[in-house]
Amino acid sequence: MAMIALHCPEIEVVVVDINEERIKAWNSDVLPIYEPGLFEVVKEARGRNLFFSTDTKKHVGEADIVFVSVNTPTKTSGIGAGRAADLTYWEGAARLIASVATSSKIVVEKSTVPVKTAEAISKVLKRNCSDPSVQFEILSNPEFLAEGTAIEDLKKPDRVLIGGAETESGQKAIQALKSVYEHWIPSERILTANLWSAELAKLTANAFLAQRISSINAISALCEATGADVQQVAHAIGTDSRIGPKFLNASVGFGGSCFQKDILNLCYVCESVGLKEVADYWLNVVSMNDYQKNRFVERVITSMFNTVAQKKIAILGFAFKKDTGDTRETPAIDVCKGLIRDGGKCCIYDPEVKPDQIFRDLSTPKFEWDRPNYSKSASHILQNVQIATTPAEAVDGAHAICVMTEWDEFKKYDFKAMYEKMVKPAFVFDGRNILDHAALREIGFIVYSIGKPLDPFLQKSY
Repeated sequence: MAMIALHCPEIEVVVVDINEERIKAWNSDVLPIYEPGLFEVVKEARGRNLFFSTDTKKHVGEADIVFVSVNTPTKTSGIGAGRAADLTYWEGAARLIASVATSSKIVVEKSTVPVKTAEAISKVLKRNCSDPSVQFEILSNPEFLAEGTAIEDLKKPDRVLIGGAETESGQKAIQALKSVYEHWIPSERILTANLWSAELAKLTANAFLAQRISSINAISALCEATGADVQQVAHAIGTDSRIGPKFLNASVGFGGSCFQKDILNLCYVCESVGLKEVADYWLNVVSMNDYQKNRFVERVITSMFNTVAQKKIAILGFAFKKDTGDTRETPAIDVCKGLIRDGGKCCIYDPEVKPDQIFRDLSTPKFEWDRPNYSKSASHILQNVQIATTPAEAVDGAHAICVMTEWDEFKKYDFKAMYEKMVKPAFVFDGRNILDHAALREIGFIVYSIGKPLDPFLQKSY
């Protein structure tokens, strides 16, 4: 929305939310999320034609186009639990729109939703609007940006996709939204489709990207078992123009708000229409991601003489990727929980993630993180978690370092000084393959890196 406001000064953009604290943050100099370049965009447009408000009824009622970007978490109970998307918040938004609408509106799906959601939302809108003259056109306009590079992705996107009904009014609505994007995006990069294709395209895009990560992670396990180097393998196949080099970095696993949720949603849709084999195929992408995280935890524990009980483990990075403060489905959660279950004590440092967020993530049940106002529990797991304000504090007295996020600053640390303050033998488990492993070994570290030939110290002698 901020990018639209920046490039379309003649259009008034109002972001509404029922959360007063969040709106206060959007109106301050400390935004509620971290994204490189976002503050500069917001600052330039805020107060001119970009506004943030809690008066949802007023602004939704006045709007010509309403973008809906509410959470669509995975259901935790009932039919489809663990796979299907929970559309409670979407339905609530539709009821609000219908209740305040006094003029016809274009309602745009920005949230990732199951195929045919527009059909259900249309029924809610029509049945809850008291004015029969009000008409609603629903468009699907999924977001394909990546956190950490979101601003650049918005400035120069590979494509913008707009799906709408194949009717005269539906096509007119598509053109209305297309004209907004054409303020800064070439027309040939704005793709149009029917509603169902646009909704499915978002799920499919995330499934394909996650599939590439799980594929190279599967090969990383084979590389470790055979002495091959996964980075050399990835480079060899990535130079094939049919494959390409992107999303071929082996790691501890993928995270973020979309990949797992969208694949599970895709699986549920497949099962709902009788395509069990298709659902099973995509579910294996998630299973491989879980396997990779579990494999990493097992490697840490077995390397440290089969136990981490009462041992301090420095966790460098908690965000699911660099240049963001987002921790949703971050692999660090499962890794920390796995180490803690074995008795380990995790000392976590991340340059952007706040302590309260880390505590909430480690004490929140699976899938509950995507719901508003989830809070920190009194879980015993927190007794074995400490938050460090500096990397030096995190590694002081630690038995091992686990790199969970590929923050650039981690590559610049004085690991020799860190080594001196650690318990020996000192281990580094590089879950992102970003460090200079030869230099670390020269210092004296025992090093494990994903998909690389194993350090002799880590090889079993039986």
